[in-house]
Amino acid sequence: MTKTVISTPAAPSAIGTYSQAVRAGGTVYLSGQIGLDPASMQLVEGIDAQIERVFANLAAVAAAAGGSLADAVRVTIYLTDLAHFAKVNEAMARHFREPYPARAAVGVASLPRGALVEADAVLVDGER
Repeated sequence: MTKTVISTPAAPSAIGTYSQAVRAGGTVYLSGQIGLDPASMQLVEGIDAQIERVFANLAAVAAAAGGSLADAVRVTIYLTDLAHFAKVNEAMARHFREPYPARAAVGVASLPRGALVEADAVLVDGER
């Protein structure tokens, strides 16, 4: 199986030893995104802005892979405070349409750079 790295300047560059996304066959695995502004590489302020930035970053990587968040079959959300779960649901309603992807939400002690939220996704290209 061939693996293809997906990269775009429209999302934050990797801050470690990983790719923004990797395509393997008809599946694209999007790495976790935190609320970094891709232009400044600085974390945006506040939970609402971070949630929106996370989904914008995921959407940018999905677009670079030739898809969109509509191709997501699985999303994992990591929150430092599960009290923000309802805000994530509200944002997902703006960024995803039915049928919604499968999802897990995980409470974590901390995230890179002091982020409050992170999300990753798995996309499937129905034409491959």
